[in-house]
Amino acid sequence: MFGFSLLKLLVLAAIIAAVWYGFKWVGRYGQVQQVKAKKQVRQNQTDEAADMIPCPKCGVYVPEGEAANCGRDGCPY
Repeated sequence: MFGFSLLKLLVLAAIIAAVWYGFKWVGRYGQVQQVKAKKQVRQNQTDEAADMIPCPKCGVYVPEGEAANCGRDGCPY
């Protein structure tokens, strides 16, 4: 009743292969959708230019709203 036959083993191998490749396909489909979503987000974002101001002490240009202490004595930031 529970004997192994070549037909049963081939059917079992086919079922296992179908499930295996099905999961791979579903996973790959999900990754493609994530990549498409990231591309869409990047296309919707615009690059904006920031005004740069020089540090009066060291002369390094920094974005106007993000000026930070350069570590030198007398730095106004």
